[in-house]
Amino acid sequence: MTRKQAREKLFELIYEMNFQPELDASELLKNANDHEALNEPYITNSFAALQQTLPTVDDQIKAHIKGWNFSRISAVSLAILRLCIYEILYNDDVPDNVAMNEAIELAKRFDHDDAPAFINGVVNAVAQEKRNHDAVLPGN
Repeated sequence: MTRKQAREKLFELIYEMNFQPELDASELLKNANDHEALNEPYITNSFAALQQTLPTVDDQIKAHIKGWNFSRISAVSLAILRLCIYEILYNDDVPDNVAMNEAIELAKRFDHDDAPAFINGVVNAVAQEKRNHDAVLPGN
């Protein structure tokens, strides 16, 4: 499974989490009968880490959705934002620009026509804030 395929499967799990928040990745994958994804460490590890960091990820979304209400974000857009912001903030193996480009591609494939621009604006703001924060840390 390529990283792109794994990311898409992870997006699907995050989307499904909106409807079954009590289930972990292995339970969701077992329910979907997806044995290949169940054995993909990137998917299971990232999903578990996202579940642990979800309050912080959601706070970042809320802080950067100018003129939007968090509860009005579509489930697809929310899943894409959660995945991308998790990767930007917590997954050093994925360069920020790759996470952002992949988020926009997912939005183009799975969301409404206005979603890519909305998602781009939010994730760019999060990435910029991270860069600004990293620049002022001692030793940088």
